[in-house]
Amino acid sequence: MSRAAQGAGSNYTQPTIEPRDHALGRSRGGLSTKIHQLVGGGGLPLVTLLTAGQAGDSPMLLPLLRQLRVDRRMGRPRTRTDAVRADKAYSSRAIRAHLRSRGITAVFPNPTIRNSTARTAVHAAAGLSGSTPPNTGTAT
Repeated sequence: MSRAAQGAGSNYTQPTIEPRDHALGRSRGGLSTKIHQLVGGGGLPLVTLLTAGQAGDSPMLLPLLRQLRVDRRMGRPRTRTDAVRADKAYSSRAIRAHLRSRGITAVFPNPTIRNSTARTAVHAAAGLSGSTPPNTGTAT
Protein backbone atom coordinates (compact mmCIF):
# COMPACT_ATOMS: atom_id res chain seq x y z
CA MET A 1 0.00 0.00 0.00
CA SER A 2 1.42 3.40 -0.87
CA ARG A 3 1.71 6.21 1.66
CA ALA A 4 -0.67 8.40 -0.33
CA ALA A 5 -3.41 5.82 0.07
CA GLN A 6 -3.14 5.92 3.87
CA GLY A 7 -4.39 9.48 4.17
CA ALA A 8 -4.09 12.90 2.68
CA GLY A 9 -0.78 14.66 3.13
CA SER A 10 -0.38 18.23 4.19
CA ASN A 11 -1.08 20.93 1.62
CA TYR A 12 1.14 23.23 3.66
CA THR A 13 4.42 22.00 2.23
CA GLN A 14 6.19 25.30 1.55
CA PRO A 15 5.84 27.59 4.58
CA THR A 16 8.42 29.99 3.16
CA ILE A 17 5.99 31.08 0.45
CA GLU A 18 2.95 31.39 2.72
CA PRO A 19 1.75 35.02 2.56
CA ARG A 20 2.24 36.92 5.84
CA ASP A 21 -1.36 38.12 5.86
CA HIS A 22 -2.64 34.55 6.22
CA ALA A 23 -1.50 34.48 9.88
CA LEU A 24 -0.73 30.77 9.77
CA GLY A 25 2.15 29.38 11.75
CA ARG A 26 3.71 25.97 12.19
CA SER A 27 3.82 24.17 15.53
CA ARG A 28 3.98 20.57 16.72
CA GLY A 29 0.21 20.43 16.69
CA GLY A 30 -0.07 21.71 13.13
CA LEU A 31 -1.10 25.12 11.88
CA SER A 32 -1.92 27.80 14.43
CA THR A 33 -2.95 31.43 14.61
CA LYS A 34 -2.50 33.87 17.48
CA ILE A 35 -5.10 36.54 18.24
CA HIS A 36 -3.80 39.80 19.76
CA GLN A 37 -6.41 42.23 21.12
CA LEU A 38 -6.72 45.57 22.84
CA VAL A 39 -9.88 45.64 24.90
CA GLY A 40 -11.56 48.51 26.68
CA GLY A 41 -12.32 48.73 30.38
CA GLY A 42 -15.65 47.01 29.78
CA GLY A 43 -13.99 44.07 28.06
CA LEU A 44 -15.11 44.95 24.53
CA PRO A 45 -12.48 44.49 21.80
CA LEU A 46 -11.13 47.74 20.37
CA VAL A 47 -8.38 46.39 18.08
CA THR A 48 -7.71 42.84 16.86
CA LEU A 49 -4.64 41.64 14.96
CA LEU A 50 -3.83 38.11 13.82
CA THR A 51 -0.33 36.64 13.52
CA ALA A 52 1.22 33.27 12.95
CA GLY A 53 1.02 31.08 16.04
CA GLN A 54 4.77 31.11 16.71
CA ALA A 55 4.91 34.94 16.75
CA GLY A 56 5.76 36.61 20.04
CA ASP A 57 3.23 38.60 22.05
CA SER A 58 5.18 41.69 23.08
CA PRO A 59 6.26 42.77 19.55
CA MET A 60 2.57 43.16 18.70
CA LEU A 61 1.76 45.72 21.41
CA LEU A 62 2.99 48.76 19.48
CA PRO A 63 1.16 47.80 16.24
CA LEU A 64 -2.01 47.30 18.33
CA LEU A 65 -1.62 50.76 19.86
CA ARG A 66 -1.05 52.31 16.40
CA GLN A 67 -4.36 50.84 15.21
CA LEU A 68 -6.36 52.17 18.18
CA ARG A 69 -9.21 54.52 17.20
CA VAL A 70 -12.03 55.20 19.65
CA ASP A 71 -14.84 57.39 18.32
CA ARG A 72 -16.04 60.38 20.30
CA ARG A 73 -19.28 62.32 20.06
CA MET A 74 -17.42 65.27 18.54
CA GLY A 75 -13.99 65.71 17.03
CA ARG A 76 -11.29 63.28 15.99
CA PRO A 77 -11.22 59.72 17.29
CA ARG A 78 -9.14 59.11 20.38
CA THR A 79 -5.83 57.39 19.58
CA ARG A 80 -4.24 57.24 23.03
CA THR A 81 -5.41 55.29 26.02
CA ASP A 82 -4.93 56.40 29.64
CA ALA A 83 -3.34 53.12 30.72
CA VAL A 84 -2.25 49.75 29.35
CA ARG A 85 -2.68 46.68 31.53
CA ALA A 86 -0.93 43.49 30.48
CA ASP A 87 1.01 40.51 31.81
CA LYS A 88 4.76 40.50 32.46
CA ALA A 89 5.60 39.43 28.90
CA TYR A 90 4.93 43.05 27.91
CA SER A 91 7.05 44.70 30.61
CA SER A 92 10.23 45.26 28.58
CA ARG A 93 12.13 48.50 29.05
CA ALA A 94 11.45 49.47 25.42
CA ILE A 95 7.68 49.09 25.80
CA ARG A 96 7.66 50.93 29.13
CA ALA A 97 9.72 53.78 27.61
CA HIS A 98 7.37 54.05 24.62
CA LEU A 99 4.29 54.18 26.84
CA ARG A 100 5.95 56.73 29.13
CA SER A 101 6.84 58.94 26.12
CA ARG A 102 3.16 58.97 25.10
CA GLY A 103 1.91 59.66 28.64
CA ILE A 104 0.33 56.22 29.01
CA THR A 105 0.41 54.52 32.41
CA ALA A 106 1.91 51.01 32.26
CA VAL A 107 0.18 48.56 34.60
CA PHE A 108 2.40 45.48 34.28
CA PRO A 109 3.72 43.18 36.98
CA ASN A 110 7.48 43.49 37.27
CA PRO A 111 9.42 40.45 36.14
CA THR A 112 10.76 38.50 39.11
CA ILE A 113 14.40 38.95 38.15
CA ARG A 114 14.92 42.05 36.01
CA ASN A 115 18.50 43.11 36.73
CA SER A 116 21.66 41.88 38.41
CA THR A 117 20.85 43.57 41.75
CA ALA A 118 17.47 41.85 41.97
CA ARG A 119 19.01 38.58 40.78
CA THR A 120 21.65 38.75 43.54
CA ALA A 121 18.98 39.43 46.17
CA VAL A 122 16.84 36.52 44.97
CA HIS A 123 19.85 34.18 44.90
CA ALA A 124 20.95 35.28 48.39
CA ALA A 125 17.44 34.67 49.75
CA ALA A 126 17.49 31.20 48.21
CA GLY A 127 20.95 30.42 49.60
CA LEU A 128 22.61 30.44 46.17
CA SER A 129 25.87 32.10 45.17
CA GLY A 130 26.21 33.29 41.59
CA SER A 131 25.16 30.73 39.01
CA THR A 132 26.33 27.71 41.02
CA PRO A 133 23.54 25.16 41.53
CA PRO A 134 22.60 24.48 45.15
CA ASN A 135 24.39 21.64 46.95
CA THR A 136 22.02 18.69 47.14
CA GLY A 137 24.25 16.75 49.53
CA THR A 138 24.87 13.87 47.13
CA ALA A 139 28.35 13.03 45.92
CA THR A 140 29.04 12.05 42.35
